Amino acid sequence: MLPISKTFLPLNTRGGNSQLPIIGFGTYTISDRKTILNVLDVALGAGYRLIDTAAVYNNEQYIKEALQVLLPKYNLKREDLFITSKLAPYDHGDEKQVTAAVQRSLDNLGTSYLDLYLIHWPGAGRIDAKSPENSKLRNLTWKTLMKLHDNGNGLLKNIGVSNYTVKHIKEILDDPTNIVPAVNQVEFHPYFQQSSEFHKVCRNAKIVLQAYCSMGGSAGNNSLLNDEVINRIAIKHSISAAQVLLRWAIQRNYAIIPKSA
Repeated sequence: MLPISKTFLPLNTRGGNSQLPIIGFGTYTISDRKTILNVLDVALGAGYRLIDTAAVYNNEQYIKEALQVLLPKYNLKREDLFITSKLAPYDHGDEKQVTAAVQRSLDNLGTSYLDLYLIHWPGAGRIDAKSPENSKLRNLTWKTLMKLHDNGNGLLKNIGVSNYTVKHIKEILDDPTNIVPAVNQVEFHPYFQQSSEFHKVCRNAKIVLQAYCSMGGSAGNNSLLNDEVINRIAIKHSISAAQVLLRWAIQRNYAIIPKSA
């Protein structure tokens, strides 16, 4: 496996030369104070510097409290970390609403800026998924995030999206006044590989792809760790099934955000 804190993917972003650590620590489903402290202690000690969270994970406050303890322990500063958070679906909307959501995450995390902020889902949480209102709200949200990014000088050093399909990405790309998303974070593993068109659109736009659910399945379901084919490959190379799956994503130029099991 690659050194955790020393391998990066360059981000295509206005106003800076940001780099995304290729391996980060995901915190989805980890939502109690003690566990957050324990897992981040292990993660920072192992060399992780990217911490991935979201408003809907309900753990931003606990991450702040943990970092207040752990940064001094490991002689680290805020700028040594790369912190990602995400806009909740129900916070899609006008400038006032989106700005308030960003500020809540900043306050919860105890930081004056975020290295990366993503739109968590393309759909707004409070309306029907097929409603054309979703497209309108996505556009309003993205315009506000662009203002908060401010060419790298704002509260958000990089902005991106998550779970965006080709349709959603093209909505952004088709408007020449838009900033291209720096990152699209999506489910990606050997049994869910996304489409060739998806990869072509993202690569051509220089959007970095970041994988979640690298072990397969939904939250907490690491189904591929017991997969016969994956384990046969692992045995052949004298490595673990998890290492096979993570290496598989990295070799396809994806960043990854596994969490502790």
